[in-house]
Amino acid sequence: MNQQLDRRARAEHLFKVVSGERFLAKEGLGNEVPFFICPFGAEDGLAMVEDRKDLIARLGHEGIRVLDVDLYDLSLEILAERDVLDQLIEVEPETDKSELKEMLQGVLDPQDHLIPKIGDRIAATAHEVIFLSGVGEVYPFLRSHNVLNNLQSTAKDKPTVLFFPGNYTHALATGASLDLFGLLHDDKYYRAFNIMNYEV
Repeated sequence: MNQQLDRRARAEHLFKVVSGERFLAKEGLGNEVPFFICPFGAEDGLAMVEDRKDLIARLGHEGIRVLDVDLYDLSLEILAERDVLDQLIEVEPETDKSELKEMLQGVLDPQDHLIPKIGDRIAATAHEVIFLSGVGEVYPFLRSHNVLNNLQSTAKDKPTVLFFPGNYTHALATGASLDLFGLLHDDKYYRAFNIMNYEV
């Protein structure tokens, strides 16, 4: 029961924040990029997919359009467009995992391939907010901090929310870090705000 209450409270908080004028106008950010992290427990992954879709629908009823980008789907699209998806599937069983990781990191390089693709969607789709998801599914080929660092120049006009399966912590001594699945320390990224701490 408690988990359901937590889930409902999170959904309500997200709706209030994202539909709020202060958030949409990018107020209270101190000239930082309008990037927000929505951390959630990895065990809540499937529930978060549903909750994100519900949130997009609720926001739509309020006239707030969301550009919803799933990094996993986008990666598959890039691989297919570059004619390497079938090849990768074919060689995957007998390819060393580190070799496969290297290949995918090259083909999906954020600066060269992923961010330009997101940039195309930003230009082609009317929206007030950007949602990024699929972070756990693209690990370790794509790393959250790398995507966010490269996205700074492309997605600075509208608020962007990254749905992150893990912890986003701030500590004075170590700075901020994204800990994927609550286990994997995904390097430092300090330019985003934890949306769960954002006041309406």
